[in-house]
Amino acid sequence: MGATTHSVGASNTHTTAGQVDIRKRAIAVGIGNFMEWFDFAVYGYFAAVIGMLFFPSSAPGVSLLSSLAVFAVGFLSRPLGALLLGPIGDRFGRRAVLVITVFGMGVCTTIIGLLPTYEAIGIAAPILLIAMRFIQGMMVGGEWSSAGIYMVESAPSNRRATAASVITGTAGLAFLFGTFVAAALTTTMDEAALNSWGWRVPFVVSIVMTGIAVFIRRKLGDTPVYEEMVRQRDQHKALAPSKAVRRRAFITTFAFSALFGVSLYYFVTYANNHLVSTVGLPRSTALWLCSIALLVYVIVNPLVGQLSDRIGRRKLLLGAAGGLTVLAFPIFLLLNSGNPVAILAGLIVLGVLVAVTAVMDVVLLVEVFPASIRSSGAALGHNLALATLAGPGPFIAAALISMTGNANLPAAYLAAVSLVCLVVLYKTLPETRDNDITRF
Repeated sequence: MGATTHSVGASNTHTTAGQVDIRKRAIAVGIGNFMEWFDFAVYGYFAAVIGMLFFPSSAPGVSLLSSLAVFAVGFLSRPLGALLLGPIGDRFGRRAVLVITVFGMGVCTTIIGLLPTYEAIGIAAPILLIAMRFIQGMMVGGEWSSAGIYMVESAPSNRRATAASVITGTAGLAFLFGTFVAAALTTTMDEAALNSWGWRVPFVVSIVMTGIAVFIRRKLGDTPVYEEMVRQRDQHKALAPSKAVRRRAFITTFAFSALFGVSLYYFVTYANNHLVSTVGLPRSTALWLCSIALLVYVIVNPLVGQLSDRIGRRKLLLGAAGGLTVLAFPIFLLLNSGNPVAILAGLIVLGVLVAVTAVMDVVLLVEVFPASIRSSGAALGHNLALATLAGPGPFIAAALISMTGNANLPAAYLAAVSLVCLVVLYKTLPETRDNDITRF
């Protein structure tokens, strides 16, 4: 009886210790992920001010367009970041990439906040800004997949999607917090102060979050899956995956990442601009409606993770792809109604569907790739999809309205991408909930 009691006590102690360790990892990765996405998003909120200061032009709209073009540079550099940082994660560990990305992003963001303007140093100002945005994009290219891999590889097998929701939820929270910060600065400062130094505040203070995030991440151990992979590699037991396995994993990843990326940037980047510039809502009204929907999105993420851990990935993801295909035009009809209640309903429906694609994106980045090529393969497939299809999404949406005058037509791009992804995923994506993610 005594031995049995001791065994149960030891087991309970081990379980509790494991839960505490997972909680610490979730906090460490979540803080860093929040900071990275806040830094990346805050540029977009102050694009108009930055455009005026770094790309001065007398032509209407040229400064803003130049600034948004620099925003796009951050997407173009993401695949390069995946190519450079992904192999580091496979060779030197998932933790190593997490430290590099959070440090690189934080330093670049702070430098942007300290850069002299065009008026002070001329053409060097926009060149330095472009360089910082390029590096930021590289860091984000490594962060999303690496943070997701770290969380999912650290989680119990029956909680992997729930763990993935930490990444998607904290990213959504970062966009929400960035919205509040931008709104607070805009409403509490006069235009002269905001243009002079106010816009710099969120960029510069990010160095504090950077220091905290780097300190916490340096204390992390690596994932059990990576540690086992190292042991197998040292014993010459790990075999390289076949070309067929690599190709199928890449195609599948490109499809679910494109579905996620296009729908996400419609939701967090394009919707607010559409409501203001096309529907004609006051900016404050559009901001509040998008913020409420974004809050719902954040809340839904862990619920999606828990549901997926019970019923699997394939049904949820195919359902979301089908939903985005069928509901894209009804969502835009609601957005274009001008009625705040209808608009909020449309935004919430879109947000819930995006939440499903987000959580599935993170967990599947782990489950479709063998462990030995997971960091490099997942990062490359994910970021190529975002650079080629998701990044241009808001621009394509605006261009469709400009060319046709039809405010509902942006739905066509969302529906078309979703339909193609649905077909590809139906053919290539098996149910992966019970996959052995330690396989090499």
